[in-house]
Amino acid sequence: MSIDPKMLTAEDAATFERCMSVGGVAVFPADTVYGLACEPDDKEAVRRLYALKGRLPDKPAAVMFFDVSLALEAVYELGPKTREALGRLFPGPVTALVPNPTGRFPLACAGSPHTLGLRVPELEGPLEALSGVRWPVLQSSANPSGGPDPRTIEAVPAGITDGCDLVLDAGELPGTPSTVVDLSAYEDGGDWTIVREGAMDWDELARRLGGGG
Repeated sequence: MSIDPKMLTAEDAATFERCMSVGGVAVFPADTVYGLACEPDDKEAVRRLYALKGRLPDKPAAVMFFDVSLALEAVYELGPKTREALGRLFPGPVTALVPNPTGRFPLACAGSPHTLGLRVPELEGPLEALSGVRWPVLQSSANPSGGPDPRTIEAVPAGITDGCDLVLDAGELPGTPSTVVDLSAYEDGGDWTIVREGAMDWDELARRLGGGG
């Protein structure tokens, strides 16, 4: 059954930012599935998010930006080919794994300090208001580890929503998680590999990045 989209508002986006700024944990809609978000450098907030999911603390999570320019500013130390590749991938339903030579966002990188997962969702329709969020977030899908990815708020377990400080509902989402693509070798040879298949298929990645795969 189709669920009518629920338009998020500028007030929703501002509330989301405030939640992040005070160490809260939120359920929010992305361009793929519902996710959990918190301030990426707040140890207690990250601990709460991982506990809600039952996720092991040494398992990395991605850092999501809601604006491409802010994401690129955050990884200014990367080589020009990799930054250009990110500009072709974002925004979209893809998580890019890139080198992390300066050790940014150590809580998100967990057991892989030299690799950073970056995400910038496509914010259209009901999600458009989130494009005004200037706060990066540590994010993971709003499901117990290993469980199905939720495409509606109703599919997020009550044990997760009840433990969060904010829940944003944008109706039904596509339901396929982001594709994870490894760009760690892209700077030298233009090589990339798919780590997890998802919403962006190989053909679209190849169109944006060139060969590899």
